[in-house]
Amino acid sequence: MIRAERQEYPLGPALDFLRRLWRLNHAHEKLSSRMDQRLGVTAQQCLVIRCVGKYPGVTAGQLAALLHIDPGTASATLKRLEDKRMIERRRDPRDKRRIALGLTDRGRQVDRPTVGTVEEAAERMLAEITAAEAAGVAGTLERFTSLLETIDVGGALPRTSRPSHRSPTRRSPPR
Repeated sequence: MIRAERQEYPLGPALDFLRRLWRLNHAHEKLSSRMDQRLGVTAQQCLVIRCVGKYPGVTAGQLAALLHIDPGTASATLKRLEDKRMIERRRDPRDKRRIALGLTDRGRQVDRPTVGTVEEAAERMLAEITAAEAAGVAGTLERFTSLLETIDVGGALPRTSRPSHRSPTRRSPPR
């Protein structure tokens, strides 16, 4: 029988870091599922509602940029929230080409801090740590995310981050 204690099965720093990220993702997904059952929205949908509530009139493109997600992902999430009658798209009266997002009455009911949500967990954690610790966590997450975004399909790291195994006189081909 395998025991889950780390002392018996050391993974090393990189795999231990990834194990912790997986645990975080699993906990996030479980709570998100419970939120969907209880509140009618997932954690991601709740974040979109909270952002639209904070910035009424935001466009789908602006929302995608704010959340650092693909516009298609934003569009699919917005469509689900429209189907749930929580978000509506409105034509901007000043620019008829622009579609602004707004909350419906049902969406406004979700647009508040709520017990038992991922947002509440984040608020509680941030209240328990120092500003410097929070900045360190945010910096680490940003740095890892940026690194993941630079890895190409073949898995190679960008030239500046990849350890060189070539002789110093050999030149790399241009990219």
